[in-house]
Amino acid sequence: MNTKANNKVNLMRIFQVETRIELLKVLRQPGFTVPSLIFPVMFYVFFGVLFSMGPKMPAYLLTSYATFGVIGPALFAFGLGIAIERGQGWYDLKEVFPMPFSAQIISRILVSLAFGGVIILMLFTVAATMADVVLYRWQWLAIAAVLLFGILPFCLIGLTLGLYLKASSAPAVVNLIYLPMAFLSGLWIPIQMFPDWMQMFAMIFPAYHLSQLTLMIIGMSQGYSWLLHVGVMTAYILVFLILAKMAFNKEH
Repeated sequence: MNTKANNKVNLMRIFQVETRIELLKVLRQPGFTVPSLIFPVMFYVFFGVLFSMGPKMPAYLLTSYATFGVIGPALFAFGLGIAIERGQGWYDLKEVFPMPFSAQIISRILVSLAFGGVIILMLFTVAATMADVVLYRWQWLAIAAVLLFGILPFCLIGLTLGLYLKASSAPAVVNLIYLPMAFLSGLWIPIQMFPDWMQMFAMIFPAYHLSQLTLMIIGMSQGYSWLLHVGVMTAYILVFLILAKMAFNKEH
């Protein structure tokens, strides 16, 4: 029993240290940290506060830009971070250490959650103080919870990209996925402003479904069942979990 307890303590200690190191590493990269935190808030101030298209737009764009904000760190922390570590040899060096690979995954998920939480808090503050968005307390909490739980498929997408891509191509490929997906999912402008065929096309993207789940909380979604949104996101989790495992096994 003591051995099992000690193993659990040691494992938790490994996760704690790896998370702290990962967070410090990210904070020392202002090229990642500053845009991740500032861009969603800046876009919201412009289009949700200063140039709002109607009384309901500040609340609508709050959820869509919050979705845009939380998926970015998840994609880049994995897609870019792991690809760079593989290119520099750090990935292979870590494999030599007596540390489970899960520590690298969990630490990056926790860092993504931390960045996502800060982004959500900043957007909530701007929405409440500058855009006069009024929601029930449970709605604020529900939006935050859905967004934080909803980053998992994007972490797995980023992990898969990081395991397959080279360090030189990773930034371009991740941006090529992230930015068009954000636009086509209706995160920058309301999805209802798109032609019908584009609205249907948006349903293939997990960002659209995460955004719709948050919009359901404030009664502004397109009306599809939450089961559809959760089902599509679950499918992404399963598919990219398999792809990431295949890539990991290929390198070992």
